[in-house]
Amino acid sequence: MKILSVNAGSSSLKFQMYEMPEEKVLISGVFERIGINNSLYTIKFNGEKISKNADLPSHKEAVKILVDELINYKVIHSLNEIKGIGHRIVQGADKFERSVVIDEEVTKTISELSSLAPLHNPAAVIGIKAFKEIIPEALAVAVFDTSFHQTMSEETYLYALPYNWYTDYQVRKYGAHGTSHKYVANRLSEIINKKDCKVIVCHLGNGGSITAVRNGKCVDTSMGFTPNAGIIMGTRCGDIDVSIVPYMMKKTNLTAEQLDNVINKQSGLLGISGVSSDSRDIEDGIKQGNERCILAQKMFIRKVVDYIAKYYVLLNGADAIAFTAGIGENSIDIRKEIIEKLAVLGIKLDVEKNNVRGKEQLITTADSKVPCYVIPTDEEVMIARDTYELIGK
Repeated sequence: MKILSVNAGSSSLKFQMYEMPEEKVLISGVFERIGINNSLYTIKFNGEKISKNADLPSHKEAVKILVDELINYKVIHSLNEIKGIGHRIVQGADKFERSVVIDEEVTKTISELSSLAPLHNPAAVIGIKAFKEIIPEALAVAVFDTSFHQTMSEETYLYALPYNWYTDYQVRKYGAHGTSHKYVANRLSEIINKKDCKVIVCHLGNGGSITAVRNGKCVDTSMGFTPNAGIIMGTRCGDIDVSIVPYMMKKTNLTAEQLDNVINKQSGLLGISGVSSDSRDIEDGIKQGNERCILAQKMFIRKVVDYIAKYYVLLNGADAIAFTAGIGENSIDIRKEIIEKLAVLGIKLDVEKNNVRGKEQLITTADSKVPCYVIPTDEEVMIARDTYELIGK
């Protein structure tokens, strides 16, 4: 059975097609700069990467080209072969505890939640409609980043704000990266061969979050009402004293919208280093002795360690810790510094094993109290799995 995993952004469309239930990747790619000049797309097929320029005024044109290329590369012979399309949705709030088949009501709800994810949910709706128009017979499924975190208790997801802010305006912790956290937590359970386990998943990328998982369910996560909460990220500040916001509005005459842009797009590693939001550029700056790059990395590592320690106590110990996503999978130095700061918990780094990028690997010593792993995330396969399961139902 052929299933498409889709992630529609405001100006992009990522896709991956699977043969299920084998979970074999048949083709993947990304359309970029949709609705912008100089748009293009890249396809990966049979180990080859092909890039092409294209006129992409909307997502509809991208979907049309995608279908043409699937036939061109003989991945499919007709649209009827595509049985399901799984759509990644960033914000499902507390409306969706699991993945669901998309109908008009689901689409309407996703759209209504756009105020909680203004950059993501509107784009997802555009993607849903574009695929529905061109491949109407395929079952459309919504897979939410927030659904994995719906197992948090009320005392965990509520803020100490007027209670009616929650009941009337939906102000609460929602978390993000749930599909990634679920995949990695499940994989950890398989690796350590323990179903009822306590694990900490560190999804460290340009956007980052850390989640405490017990028996396969989220207990707490670092992101909050929006993806700006928690650890320091590429351009997001993470946790701050909220009174900074009105203070800086008065000092700078910035509007609320302008200041929101600053804390989401001009802060984090970029704001501290003044160099880049990319961890690789920060590490290059450190090698050159750039003091602000050194400071940015120290602050980032401290925040990650703070959350790991916090969740270690919350879980009353941990059976394993995992590092995933762009930084977690590829930054040897950052993993080393994080684990070294966790030595008080009896965690011991194996320097040689840690010398790995983008590969599943145990990176602690045999006598480490808590084993730590690098586990490449795979959100696309989780989308495909949920879509396949709902087709079966």
